[in-house]
Amino acid sequence: MLPNINPKQMQRIMEQMGIKYQEIKANRVIIEKEDGQIIITEPQVMEVSDKQGQRSFQISGKVEEKQSIKEEDVKLVMEKTGASREKAELALKECNGDIAQSIMKLQGV
Repeated sequence: MLPNINPKQMQRIMEQMGIKYQEIKANRVIIEKEDGQIIITEPQVMEVSDKQGQRSFQISGKVEEKQSIKEEDVKLVMEKTGASREKAELALKECNGDIAQSIMKLQGV
């Protein structure tokens, strides 16, 4: 945070300003997105709250993103190519969810 200030001093200063923080022990943090998830392993989570009751969280750690594949996309790729569900899902994963690219890949184009 600020150079030359020890953590105890910083905590007292923040408490004087009405800001409290605490570390939250967590094994994993998952953020659900519209098109997938952000998974944070080995997280360091800090909760910060102020006098008005506002709470915010600071998260750091190893980040992995997973994109979800929509069922209707899998069905469309299967329908257009005649491929099995497994092949359609694999093609969509390899093409980052791009339907047209997945169809072309399975058709050998």
